[in-house]
Amino acid sequence: MRAVVTVIGKDTVGILHKVSGICAEYNVNVIEVTQSVLQDMFAMIMLVDISAIKGDFSELVDRMTALGTELGLSIHTMHEDIFNSMHSV
Repeated sequence: MRAVVTVIGKDTVGILHKVSGICAEYNVNVIEVTQSVLQDMFAMIMLVDISAIKGDFSELVDRMTALGTELGLSIHTMHEDIFNSMHSV
């Protein structure tokens, strides 16, 4: 099972570190990362493996959302099944 994590907001030092740190706490493996900084705006998409997650997926979602609030970022964590349903034609 996989999930997609998106992060958008003003660029600051340590965003990737903090997001991946939460992944590590929940035993979520980062499979792939793409990120860009456009002037002072940070954008990142992570594909993560949640098959060995410690705790509930909803706890991970809540932690990521709280981190986003703390840092002034939009962090959205979505299960792959929902992502695929939303983006299928």
